[in-house]
Amino acid sequence: MTDQANTVAPKPAPVKPVPIKIDFVSDVSCPWCAIGLASLRQALANLGGEVAAEIHFQPFELNPQMPREGENSTEHLMRKYGSTAEQIDANRENIRARGEPLGVTFRMDRNSRVYNTFDAHRLLHWAELERKHVPLKQVLLRAYFTDGNDVSDHAVLLRLAEEVGLDTAEAERILNGDTYADDVRAQEQFYLQHGIQSVPATIINDRHLISGGQPPEAFEQALRQIANPA
Repeated sequence: MTDQANTVAPKPAPVKPVPIKIDFVSDVSCPWCAIGLASLRQALANLGGEVAAEIHFQPFELNPQMPREGENSTEHLMRKYGSTAEQIDANRENIRARGEPLGVTFRMDRNSRVYNTFDAHRLLHWAELERKHVPLKQVLLRAYFTDGNDVSDHAVLLRLAEEVGLDTAEAERILNGDTYADDVRAQEQFYLQHGIQSVPATIINDRHLISGGQPPEAFEQALRQIANPA
């Protein structure tokens, strides 16, 4: 006779996480990109072991013609969008409030500046080859939006590269030349030609587009549906 009390039920096989490719098209001077990335990362944390995400940062320049010295952000936005200074202040407050619960601190004011971000994108391209693109992206966003740093300044970029463990001599060599310039321009053109006109644009598995700085719940729902289609 079998002793029912001593029978041990077999353990269920562990669920294997679903691999997901994420292309996050963005600029380091885009506040909604900072919000979107924070939301995406929170959604991935909420999903736990359901997915195995591979994040790639794709370049997009909001102001590709911006000179190296930059421009006052309020004056720039007033001219670009026809907004008043008061409307821009209200939008900044909305952005600050959206970022706060996500751990993103925005300290933008009327005296903040917009900078050229091309060299930052070149550095990010290299950082991905070194598997340090995620931490570099994070510190670039913090440097610009929280610390008010000039992210076109090579000294700032070198300091941030060192902070995330990248080789500063190689970073300096890249920044002082045109290494990866053609790669970045080619990637920018690819996404422009495929209809990406505003950022952030989150592309899942080369097929599914999530536009804008969505809340974590929206990313979580979309990722779960993509990982587990009915």
